[in-house]
Amino acid sequence: MNSQIVLSSHREYRFYQGLLASGVANLIQAANFLGDRFLRKYRLSAAIDELYRHSVGMAFSESEAFLVTGAPHASAYYPRDFAWFYPDVLDPETIIDSDDAIRRVRLLEKSVRLMLEAVRADVVTTTIVPAGRDRYIGINYFSLPSDTLLGILAGLDQIVSADQRPSSYLAMSQGAHAGRLLLAGYSGDLRRAILELAKSLQPFVHNGLSALLCDASAPRSAATDTRAERRRFVTNACVYATFLRGIRLGVVEQAELERLLGRGLAQYKRELLRLFGRHGYVSHALDFDNEPPASSIALDFVNVHLGFWDLNEASERELFAATTDLVLAEPRFRIPETSHFLVSLDNPQNKIIHKIAAPAYQGRSCWPTFNVEFADRMLDYDECSGTDTYRSNAQAILRDIRRATEVHGGYQELLSENGQKYQTWAYQSAVAHSWFPRFLTVWKRAFGTSLLSGN
Repeated sequence: MNSQIVLSSHREYRFYQGLLASGVANLIQAANFLGDRFLRKYRLSAAIDELYRHSVGMAFSESEAFLVTGAPHASAYYPRDFAWFYPDVLDPETIIDSDDAIRRVRLLEKSVRLMLEAVRADVVTTTIVPAGRDRYIGINYFSLPSDTLLGILAGLDQIVSADQRPSSYLAMSQGAHAGRLLLAGYSGDLRRAILELAKSLQPFVHNGLSALLCDASAPRSAATDTRAERRRFVTNACVYATFLRGIRLGVVEQAELERLLGRGLAQYKRELLRLFGRHGYVSHALDFDNEPPASSIALDFVNVHLGFWDLNEASERELFAATTDLVLAEPRFRIPETSHFLVSLDNPQNKIIHKIAAPAYQGRSCWPTFNVEFADRMLDYDECSGTDTYRSNAQAILRDIRRATEVHGGYQELLSENGQKYQTWAYQSAVAHSWFPRFLTVWKRAFGTSLLSGN
């Protein structure tokens, strides 16, 4: 393969929204699920090296138009996944060879360019469904997103900084150059979208504690939400992380944001922590005052890589540790005899479509990647506190994910309550190929050595 990357040229994308477009998108997605239900082929269990090489080949194939997971809904694109699930696509430690590096850079650049075109067209939705050559439908299945802009910024940040880690791959410097061109070309569109998000925040007062919320009066969705709840911690943490990313990339000025918010960013964050941490742990949402502590926590409080938690202040570390300890101590959070942690103690309000076609992202199912982020935040805590409090817990999580990956023939998108592949009638489980590199990155951090024998 030629080491000189030919990156995508400017293309004329067209985006559609509205009732008719949403109907078409739903039909396309239904066809995707049915095709997966009857055509998916499963791999047998294998050693981790073999499974990883297969996943990389599938995830970063030259035939792909966008970075996708491998799930039955993978032919639709989820910009927020670049914050939640794809933060280490360009980690040199996870790249197999120069050809793999080239494929990854090409695919990430195409993915980011498409997402930026959507922002320019004012299509900031949870889901983008392909509807023909360079034609896309923007759709929200439950409510407006809180984390789509965060995902777009995270994807852009990743390619802009591709050459900042030690690497022998020429593709990294070429990708970083392409990323800087994208940042320069679309920074105005991103700034507009971030400021609109800031303007949408509303003051909210609860038992004498006040904060600005993105979902004070109407739901906003994040990657784990199918219940369209209001006043959730993770949706508001995503908004704070979006502002932080925008400032880091130079897309928006901190002073300009703070004028709109009417307070400094640090104060904005402290208010969120006081509001959602008013009981001494992080509550999933503000409507759970009458439930016992473990029932009012969801694992997605760990948020995303380079997201809400920086753990620099003692009070923030104390709140994170109290919430972590509640999860670790509650047997109902675990798949029995493992360190696989479920999203929460309770099932969501399952609708018929969830039983037939789609996974219920909240409730008693396990996302391996949220477990990886849980492990990574534990390592963050130990690093910031100068202790070795949670390293063994983080290592146990990662070992169990490795075991499940080898048993089930690949890195799983979801595991059921009993630790098996998550399956509904139409959703016959999914191997999350593109999420595998993130697991390798955190494994190296936790154990100090690469998971793969060849690295």
